[in-house]
Amino acid sequence: MKLMGYQRENGTYGIRNHLLIIPASVCAVEVSNRIAQKVTGAVSLPHQHGCCQMGADFRQTIRTLTGFGCNPNVGAVLVVGLGCEGIQPSQVAEEIKKTGKPVEFITIQACGGTTKTVTQGIIIAEKFAKILSSANRVPFPISHLTLGMECGGSDPTSGIVANPGIGIASDRLVSLGGSSILSETTEVIGAEHILAERFPDAEERGKFLTMVSNVEKRALAVGEDLRGSQPTPGNIQGGLSTIEEKSLGCMHKAGHSAPFMGALEYGQAVPPAKLGLYFMDTPGEDIDSITGMVAGGAQLIVFTTGRGTPTGCPIAPVIKITGNPQTFQTMEENIDINGGKVIQGECTLDDLGEEIFKKMISVANGEQTKAEKLGHKEFGIYRIGFTF
Repeated sequence: MKLMGYQRENGTYGIRNHLLIIPASVCAVEVSNRIAQKVTGAVSLPHQHGCCQMGADFRQTIRTLTGFGCNPNVGAVLVVGLGCEGIQPSQVAEEIKKTGKPVEFITIQACGGTTKTVTQGIIIAEKFAKILSSANRVPFPISHLTLGMECGGSDPTSGIVANPGIGIASDRLVSLGGSSILSETTEVIGAEHILAERFPDAEERGKFLTMVSNVEKRALAVGEDLRGSQPTPGNIQGGLSTIEEKSLGCMHKAGHSAPFMGALEYGQAVPPAKLGLYFMDTPGEDIDSITGMVAGGAQLIVFTTGRGTPTGCPIAPVIKITGNPQTFQTMEENIDINGGKVIQGECTLDDLGEEIFKKMISVANGEQTKAEKLGHKEFGIYRIGFTF
């Protein structure tokens, strides 16, 4: 099966053609935003990180920012820094340059302040925008597509209808040579033993189980038991009773036929020589989780929501699915697919899976999702340590 996308210099393919403005730290966010606002097609990544971070937390922020720049949906990148932050813009730019795409960096201190930096940034960004405007979509095999799978604002219909529907679509994508990422470590607690059986590689299975165990240990270290504090208040209001019930519904996004090829760290890329189904260690918080998968190379996100959410992403289209017919009625402007038709007896679960898969193909080929039309560009980097 062929899709239509933008070929990158390193042989990957994007389904969007974004000009990305990356602030290396929170100190450069406002300047980055001002540059992006003045250049058609540019998008910035506002965040609160990049300075006074240490160790694994510092490395994870770098991995996330560079991962967004390396994502095939991005055609060119301008990195903006203050000049004295912990994450140097040159460091981020050099890593992204390895993909072969156009990349430059500037700093506010070297340019001489806000106004001069914005002026210089606009000059560079407009040059990149001109390059991207001449790009045309070309055919590419579906094996180059990586799907990120998310659920949020869950209710019982998520586990009964919407998540299994995604699982059917994911199984089909993987069977055609593509890749899928299951995320949200907190939301497999109680079902991890079932998912672990689908890891043929003992080392990768061990990594997955360690990721789940470490999340519980981190919570216990601050005096919280996830098995008592989950589900969230919204999940409980929706009708979910225990974390195990929530997890047993969440896991259906991974389908049933494909084995897990491995367990990825937050923002870690799917190995190009070993495509297929993967698990990524992300939090249950939707925006941080989506950010991790997109930093890992996912060009497309499918997101189930029982109670409804408007969430999008700066560079990857987000397809929203609900299994709750009432939620679709009240939040139709935000939700792309009404999986509640299964509950109402209007179609089968297999029909829903086929509808989701067809929507994935249409969106990959250029159709805008409702989150894109509404301009939702939520972005958040998962924190694992303190800022000093």
